[in-house]
Amino acid sequence: MSDRQQDFLQELNKVLKEEQIQLQEPMSRHTTFRVGGPADIYVLPQINQVKEVLQLCSTFDIPICIKGNGSNLLVGDKGIRGVVLELGKNAADISVAGNHITAEAGAILGSVAKKALEQSLTGLESAAGIPGTVGGAVVMNAGAYGWEMKDSLVKVTVLTRELEVKELTSEELALSYRHSNVLDNGYVVLKAEFALTPGNQEEIQAAMEDYRQRRQDKQPLNYPSAGSTFKRPEGNFAGKLIQDAGLRGFQVGGAQVSEKHCGFVVNKENATAADIMSLISQVQEKVRDQFGVILEPEVKRMGEF
Repeated sequence: MSDRQQDFLQELNKVLKEEQIQLQEPMSRHTTFRVGGPADIYVLPQINQVKEVLQLCSTFDIPICIKGNGSNLLVGDKGIRGVVLELGKNAADISVAGNHITAEAGAILGSVAKKALEQSLTGLESAAGIPGTVGGAVVMNAGAYGWEMKDSLVKVTVLTRELEVKELTSEELALSYRHSNVLDNGYVVLKAEFALTPGNQEEIQAAMEDYRQRRQDKQPLNYPSAGSTFKRPEGNFAGKLIQDAGLRGFQVGGAQVSEKHCGFVVNKENATAADIMSLISQVQEKVRDQFGVILEPEVKRMGEF
């Protein structure tokens, strides 16, 4: 470790507790794909500590990556240099005021849906089974079964590139299919507010159970994955194209196109990030050659491959 990194760590220890800082932390422990090499420095701040950590990284010129639950992330086998800042369990407060729920960026979306159920508020039933955090869901305008974040989101609190706290309406995020302007503008999502509608608790519960059952029936939940691997191409479905290309069960190393749902790439047998990347590339090539459709990955890459 360089002198600069040592000085940085010394200052970081003044901001965070010892248990909030992990060195050479395997990223395979922090992604749903269960792959990825070590992060030099892995930190788990509370929301009110994020600004100080980012300021220190800037002062010491330490590169930084922001992550949530790692449910839509592929980390390279060589790991990540610099700092990985997880907005997770230490930044997961959820509060209710009337028909509005406010959640910190690290709250799991399913936990927010559960809180809505407890309060007999409808609007987040489809989100119940999404494993990502609120922050990650805002960044990619996550959705399922016809629902997207933009349908319930009213306001987001972000930290700007200049480390200023700013409130934005959902309209100001330019939310579209699996996209927002959060990363384009260098924002870090701190918390989000949802506007919901009073409903019948039993009906809300029944809808959530229905969506959970659909996921269980159709998705390969018994293997590590990052959910749907590809975005939905206009006028088509990625899984159907991959199936029609004869790629069901296609395997590279320990990575496989799911036999249960061809839209998922799964870590079947101790796959590496390289295995997964190679499989994704070959699937893209074969689908393009057969159908002229370019599949765009929904999974985000991070670190050194």
